[in-house]
Amino acid sequence: MNSTPSPDAPGDPHREVSLRFLGDLEISEDTTVAELKAQAMTLSPSSELVIPSPAFLRAWTMEGQRPSRILRANQQQLKEYKLGRKTEICLEPLEKEENLGPHDVVLRTQMRLPGERAYTPCVDLVWDTARGWTASSLRQRVAYFCSLPVEKIEIAKYFPEKFEWLPISSWNQQLTKRKKKKKQDNLQGAPYYLKDGDTIGIKNLLVEDDEDFSTVRDDLGKETQKQLALGKKSQEALRVPSSDLFSGARIPSRPRAPEASLSIHVGSFR
Repeated sequence: MNSTPSPDAPGDPHREVSLRFLGDLEISEDTTVAELKAQAMTLSPSSELVIPSPAFLRAWTMEGQRPSRILRANQQQLKEYKLGRKTEICLEPLEKEENLGPHDVVLRTQMRLPGERAYTPCVDLVWDTARGWTASSLRQRVAYFCSLPVEKIEIAKYFPEKFEWLPISSWNQQLTKRKKKKKQDNLQGAPYYLKDGDTIGIKNLLVEDDEDFSTVRDDLGKETQKQLALGKKSQEALRVPSSDLFSGARIPSRPRAPEASLSIHVGSFR
């Protein structure tokens, strides 16, 4: 399913993923990802969707109402992903079949609209990280994807919880010591923590050369967070401390069962 961004906010990166609950599945941990998708298609609400085959579905684990990790290998068993009980799975309908490799990362790319502080709708980019999670590799992949010279683009990762964009520059421009470069040139680590589903803003320097990636909604979001923080601080100042009677109590963990209960949702990402 697709959703269309509102006209006043093209490609709004703040938009939460729209989810539709399909149902619960009791499924063995020996089940493969492909079998999980096939079983999810038998749930009654999914019959209303036009999905030719399980290959047209992308499976994600959920974290805080957001897609977090792709279950990418169709023939891999669920137990290899170490899913817990009551795990929420989101299925993303695709327009074409997909067979991601073990090193492929799916990023949501958005092209900056010159002079508008807004972006085009998201377009998926698959990046092969077999040669490393380097800034140079990602910039080259994005440039090729956009048919632009690599020196004529700037890219940034979006942090929706902070309403901030962090530019991803070539490490060769930032670092001079080889050891430090080798240690830090990995976008999986700080400060980017790049992963599947992250939004990457792209700026075409041929038509716009300023350094700002933000949108009007980023300004509003930051202001709202600031007001909420001030309100929370005022409430904490009035709160009377109380002892935690159960601070030392521990709940024994349950043994892991061979059957895992999965909540299945279908997501609208565009």
